[in-house]
Amino acid sequence: MSDTIIDRLSLDRLREQFQHAGYRVEALTDPAANLSYLRSATNGIAFDIRPGNMLPGDEQVFVDVALIAVLHVQGEMPLDLVNRWNATRRFARLQFSPPFLALSLDISVAGGVSPTHVRGQIEIWDQLVQQLVSFLREEIAALAKPKQADDAQTATTPASANGHIADAGPAHPVQ
Repeated sequence: MSDTIIDRLSLDRLREQFQHAGYRVEALTDPAANLSYLRSATNGIAFDIRPGNMLPGDEQVFVDVALIAVLHVQGEMPLDLVNRWNATRRFARLQFSPPFLALSLDISVAGGVSPTHVRGQIEIWDQLVQQLVSFLREEIAALAKPKQADDAQTATTPASANGHIADAGPAHPVQ
């Protein structure tokens, strides 16, 4: 076990740590803010590695970083689904700002942490992204079931005396 304590980060150091964990990482610059950041992906989901609080006097060194994966949502996204994720997950937050769904996790090295702590945070992030994909698939499938049941009810409603399908009433919106 190394006695090295990490109490500050740089994009170069983070790139090395993510690459050591098996990720491909590219350096980019946000054209609007003129800030450098890193981009990678896991489980087919791209994410950004964005520097946080800079140390005074050195704009290349910071004490925290945000990992952010943004998904484009087509259609509606019930807020109770987002709230359910946030209530059942401890380390990352899910936020919906139509049409984008963002998963984020903050990593802080303030006060000093071991390299294995940073590696552990990267592994937690990877697991959360994988869980998000499964969570969304399951939840969206569950939301579709009531609509499918309504559609099946309408399709099996007996014909009225004049040969038309009887009115099954208004469809229930997914909430």
